[in-house]
Amino acid sequence: MALNRRELLQWMGGACSALALSKFARAQAQGATFQPTRQSLQGYHIPEWFRDAKFGIWSHWGPQSAIENGDWYARNMYIQGSNEYRYHVETYGHPTKVGYKDLVNDWHAAKWDPEHLMGLYKKAGAKYFVSMGVHHDNFDLWNSKHTRWNAVNMGPKKDVVGTWQKAAQKNGLRFGVSEHLWISYKWWAVSHGADKTGPLAGVAYDGVDPKFEDLYHDANCARFVDRLDWTDDGIPETWKQHYLDRMTDLIDKYQPDFLYTDGHLPFEEYGMKVVSHLYNVSAQLHGGNNEAVYTSKDGTDCAIGTCLLDHERGVADGIAANPWQTDTCIGQWHYNRGEKYKTAKKVIDLLVDIVSKNGNLLLNFPLPNSGELDYEERRVLEGITAWMEVNSEGIYASRPWKIYGEGPSTKVKIEASNFNEDKQKDLTADDVRFTAKNSTVYAFVMGTPEKQACICALGLASSQAPGKILKVEMLGHKGDLNWKQDECGLKVEMPAEKISDIGITLKIQTA
Repeated sequence: MALNRRELLQWMGGACSALALSKFARAQAQGATFQPTRQSLQGYHIPEWFRDAKFGIWSHWGPQSAIENGDWYARNMYIQGSNEYRYHVETYGHPTKVGYKDLVNDWHAAKWDPEHLMGLYKKAGAKYFVSMGVHHDNFDLWNSKHTRWNAVNMGPKKDVVGTWQKAAQKNGLRFGVSEHLWISYKWWAVSHGADKTGPLAGVAYDGVDPKFEDLYHDANCARFVDRLDWTDDGIPETWKQHYLDRMTDLIDKYQPDFLYTDGHLPFEEYGMKVVSHLYNVSAQLHGGNNEAVYTSKDGTDCAIGTCLLDHERGVADGIAANPWQTDTCIGQWHYNRGEKYKTAKKVIDLLVDIVSKNGNLLLNFPLPNSGELDYEERRVLEGITAWMEVNSEGIYASRPWKIYGEGPSTKVKIEASNFNEDKQKDLTADDVRFTAKNSTVYAFVMGTPEKQACICALGLASSQAPGKILKVEMLGHKGDLNWKQDECGLKVEMPAEKISDIGITLKIQTA
C-alpha cells in the first residue's frame, strides 16, 4: 500500500514518532498490508501459537489493588450507599475531600517479584501471560508519554508492563496486555457527582476539580453520572483520539503478541487503527507474518476475521467454528481481602471444557497491594500445576474431536455468552471431554471412577466411533491398563493407583 506522509499520519492516528515510522516502513517492505478498514481486517487469521497455547495467566493488578477491596473500587467509591463508598468514608474520608487521586500512591508493590511469579505461572502450564495495561481508572501501567497518571510517575514508580514483559519473555511465554481505557470517559462520570442525601448532599466530589481533569475527564462527562451504557455513544472525538494515541504508544513500546480490549472494537476508525497497527507491527517483527491477537467481546467484530472472540466469565455451548477465549478470575478481578476463590478443580473443569470446544482459557490471579500471591492463591496455583504436569499433553496443540464431550453436563443447554460460567454444571467422573491430535484421541474423565470408566462415544456402534482402538494409556500411570472396546463403548478398569482427585486423561490410539 502506497501512502504519502499525510495519509501515513492519518493511518497511525497521529503517532508520528521515528520509531513508529520506521516500523511502518519495515512492515510495508515485508508485505504487511492491514489497513484500518473492516474489509482489510477481514483478512486476519488467528495465529497457530495461540491455538496451540490453550492456557494463559493474567495479572489484573493496578492502583485499585492497593485498597484490596475488590473490583471497580475507583468508580464505586463515588456511588453513595455502595459498600465501597462506606468503606472509603470510614477509612480515608469523604470523596469530596479524599478522592481516588489521593490513593494511587498507596499502591507500593513492595514484594512484587515478577521473575518468581512468572516461574510459577510457567510451571502451572501457562503459555502466555497478560499484564493489565490500563484499567477504566485512566491510569497507565507503563511510562506513558500521553498522561502523567502512570506507574512510572506515581505509585510503585516502575514500568509494570515492561517489567512483566521481560519476565515473560525470559521464561518463553508469549506476552500480552489488556486495555480497559476506551470506556473510561463514561465510567468516571460518577466522580463528577455528589451525595444525594446527608450533610454533604449536593457538594461535588473531587472529580469536578479542573486540576484533575486529566484523570477524571472534563465536566461534560457528568451527563453520564446516573448511567453506564457500554457503548461509544456520546463519547467525544477528543477522547477517541487520545485513546488512539495511548494505545499506539503502548503498541510501539512493547509490540505485544496479544491485546485484550474490555468490550467491542471501539470507536470504529480509531479502533481499527489500533488493530491494524498492532498487526502490522507484529508482521514486521515476524518476517511479514502477523502473530498478534486482538480480542473483542462482540461476535459481530469477529464473525469474519478481524479479531478473536472473547467471553468474559463465559463458556461456549459447543465446538465453535473459530478459536475463541474465555477470560475469568479465581476471585474478583481486583484483589479482595477474604475472597473465596475458585478451586483448582473448578479451574481445570473450565479449562478442559473450553479447550474441548476450540477455546483458550485466560485466568486472572489478582495480586494484592504487595504484589505477592496470598496463601490461598498459591494453593489454587499448586493444584493447577500438579494436574497440568500430568495431563497437559492432551491440552497443548490439541484440536476439537468430533464431539466435545458426553455425560450429564452435556444435557444442560448453555447459550454462548459472557457471564454464564456459573451455569455450567460441576463436572464429575460421569462427565467426559475430548480433544484430538491426528489419530490420537484424549478423553478427559472429570473425576476418578471407582472401578471403571465407560466412554460411550468410543464404542463400535457409536456414530462418532473412531474405528478400532489400538492402545489405551492413562497419563501419569506407568503400568498397562485393562480395557476393551465393544458396541456400547470403551471400558477401562481403573488401576489401584489414584492419579488425581480432579480428573484423569485417557490417551487413545486409533487405527
